Amino acid sequence: MKTFFITLKFICMSSFLFAQVLTPVKWSYAAKRTSKTEAVILLKATIENGWHIYSQHLAEGGPVKTVFTFSAGNNYELSGKTTEPTPVTKYEKAFGMEVSYFENSVIFKQRIRLKRTGPLKISGGISYMTCNAEKCLPPDDLSFSVLIK
Repeated sequence: MKTFFITLKFICMSSFLFAQVLTPVKWSYAAKRTSKTEAVILLKATIENGWHIYSQHLAEGGPVKTVFTFSAGNNYELSGKTTEPTPVTKYEKAFGMEVSYFENSVIFKQRIRLKRTGPLKISGGISYMTCNAEKCLPPDDLSFSVLIK
């Protein structure tokens, strides 16, 4: 009986050692002041080979689109919507529709109108979904913070 429990413990421990958490997207953030009263926030997704994330602009009934939110602040306001480069657009059988997505890397940009001079911290969130040719990972949410100098 003792041998049985030792073997069971070993099997359970080894399964934890071989379990992998897939994180095929790494995000980085930066901000650049473009004038005394304007700045741009750069949100870069570096995507592992074979994986992709979806555009902000998708029809209903498909994959989870990428969404950016920005915390309200008295010292700034958003200037327009978050922009993205031209995505790859293809028909995906899994969703039964054309979808737009990004591979390798993508930089999203949000222009900011500043209401004061000096350093300013802006925070927000990102919601996105990552897929490859075989599967999609559950949608992920993360927070970010950037400093405009």
